[in-house]
Amino acid sequence: MRTPRISGSRCRVLLAAFALAAALDLASLAVGFHGGHVIAKPLLMPLLAAWAAARGAPRLLIAALLCGWGGDVLLLSDADPAFLAGMTCFAAGHVCYLALFKRDGTPRSRIALLAPGYLVALVTTVALLWPDLPAGLRVPVAGYSTLLVAMACAAAVRLGPVAGLGGALFLLSDTLIATGVADWPQPPRPDLWIMLTYLAAQFLLATGTLRALEARPGPMATYGEVRSTTP
Repeated sequence: MRTPRISGSRCRVLLAAFALAAALDLASLAVGFHGGHVIAKPLLMPLLAAWAAARGAPRLLIAALLCGWGGDVLLLSDADPAFLAGMTCFAAGHVCYLALFKRDGTPRSRIALLAPGYLVALVTTVALLWPDLPAGLRVPVAGYSTLLVAMACAAAVRLGPVAGLGGALFLLSDTLIATGVADWPQPPRPDLWIMLTYLAAQFLLATGTLRALEARPGPMATYGEVRSTTP
């Protein structure tokens, strides 16, 4: 089921607000201003979800983005319980994405060839990280990684290249987090790269989903959508 679509001007305002919050967050991380990150990060996914809702997004997409918001807020803390709770929120978001892709996506036979590559990436990454992860995080990280890879693969196979790129960037972002937890060498300003790839991932997943649904024949009949003539 989709939310009613509202005016194009409000969509543009919400998208601009998301872009502004993203710029503030990334700039704060780039210069090491923690306060700016604490202020901007909790705004990001609610603004993106509001924009998607204004575009008539399915409720599963809104739920996935809001699960990301929960994870974002929890990961502002460095405590292990907060990390596990945040990972649980993101896992719930991946379940929402998977349900959405299964319900509304269309399998693409040629892109389905990506599935073995994603499987190899999953097994290789978990095997390499396993010895260096804290003992209490090994099984949760492996389980979460399985959901994440399934989501990334399904995004590409069922929705196409835009959502597929979003899924791949989500995988990259969370791999950077995992290597940090495993105490592997990190690039300068790792939090900046984590957030940059994460924000791009969520935006592309949302955009790819909306484009795929809008390209389907007869969307008004299918969803009872209230459409406008502006994006």
